[in-house]
Amino acid sequence: MIMMMNSCSGQKALGEAKVRPATQAGRFYEGNPQILSHEVDSLLARYEQAPHTVDEKGWGSELPPSRGDKRGAIAALIVPHAGYYYSGNVAASAYMMLDPERQYKRIFLLGPSHHEWLDGASVNGEVDYYATPLGEVKVDRETAQALLATGAEGTDSVFSYRPEAHDREHCLEVQLPFLQRRFKEVPPIVPVIISTNDFKKLKRMAEALKPYFTDENLFIISSDFSHYPSYDDACKVDARTGEAIATGDVSRFIATIEENARLGMRLLETSACGEFPIITLMLMLNSQYEVRHLLYQNSGDIDSHNPNRVVGYHSFAVIRHKEVPTDKGFKLSGEEKRILKDIALQSIKDSLDGKKIAQPSSPLQGESEGVSHLLMKCGAFVSLHKQGMLRGCIGHFGEDVPLHEIVAKMARAAAFEDPRFHPLRREELDDIDIEISVLTPMRRIQSLDEFQLHRHGIYIRKGYHSGTFLPQVADEVNWTKEEFVGHCSQDKAGLGWDGWRDAELYVYEAIVF
Repeated sequence: MIMMMNSCSGQKALGEAKVRPATQAGRFYEGNPQILSHEVDSLLARYEQAPHTVDEKGWGSELPPSRGDKRGAIAALIVPHAGYYYSGNVAASAYMMLDPERQYKRIFLLGPSHHEWLDGASVNGEVDYYATPLGEVKVDRETAQALLATGAEGTDSVFSYRPEAHDREHCLEVQLPFLQRRFKEVPPIVPVIISTNDFKKLKRMAEALKPYFTDENLFIISSDFSHYPSYDDACKVDARTGEAIATGDVSRFIATIEENARLGMRLLETSACGEFPIITLMLMLNSQYEVRHLLYQNSGDIDSHNPNRVVGYHSFAVIRHKEVPTDKGFKLSGEEKRILKDIALQSIKDSLDGKKIAQPSSPLQGESEGVSHLLMKCGAFVSLHKQGMLRGCIGHFGEDVPLHEIVAKMARAAAFEDPRFHPLRREELDDIDIEISVLTPMRRIQSLDEFQLHRHGIYIRKGYHSGTFLPQVADEVNWTKEEFVGHCSQDKAGLGWDGWRDAELYVYEAIVF
């Protein structure tokens, strides 16, 4: 590694290497190498032995040991970028998730622009190194140039190089000392500053980055959260935003940001200054990924001299689990079915007792081979029958919530929230049969030839319209394949009888028990 003589002066390293100087040393973080090393190490050490963390605001999540999460690989982190005095503790909770022995090929750093409006993204492929007081971190110029060339085939690229977007920007630079103290040798970085509210452009960025969103690379998303409400308001609005991110559902995140803006909360300028990099990340997620919340604090927790003006900080880890089998191979074991039935029944009982949904006592974390699917994110419907007659049926069609959690929620909803029925009474419970339909991962189809009546459910989506029929609906009616899809398009998606023809079609199976 080439060392700087003076990392803050802008002096270039020996030879012809181009170096971006450490412009924020002495401002956002300590400029003295020895003091900086001690500061970062002290922050990281807080989480060295911690099996879990739960903060005073009710946020909490299991933290794996420092060697990483044995149940899944770390695909991405969302970390704050304020001065270390304010947000270093929250950032450290995320960086300790990383395995220091893991050899990533490259690290993508995605952050917002605090100084320039780009209406796109700027990739810094013009320098060889980023400097900090701890030394220099190599830039993967080849990958940066590949991103810049994504529009070479006729479409204007959403990536460009704008030096003014990087010269004074702190959001990426402040991540480097954490990486330098966590890894023996920091993998080459790809610095990307994102500054556009054009969803189509963000989607194109995600599509260009997705081929790199693999086990060999790590993504670091830089974002602070609420600016500058009161302490209590920050806790409320940041909880809403954090819960939306934790679902992994980009539509919910965007809707929550918009709802926050309409709250009329005093002094709230933004719910997330890294909104656009976060959207870009979330557009690359699917049911294989779990977004795990780690820690929340705001500046009022560190310095309480002005509780009427604070900034919020979250940390998240995105866990990449092993791929869920396709619909042909997705099966539930007898033990998994038993646990899910117990969860559904207990959820209803807890509701009758006025309790919150409890975490099941059965093993869910992969210790038992027989329950490996219960953490997978997939849809499920819960139906209640009383003496053979339907007594409630509610489902969630999506891949954003773990299976054990969605079964608990849908059982409660079927019992008490189905508008077609009165809420379930305690005296009815002994007469209720519970039927659970677990939906296998969706698969996009291009033709009805791929759809098998009675085996597949159909999901139709076009714009904001969507609708589904479970596979067992075909057993209750005497429809042809075309009538099944036509009714779903008309009655469920609101697209008209033939609206499915230019819509997205997906099939799935239901494991019913």
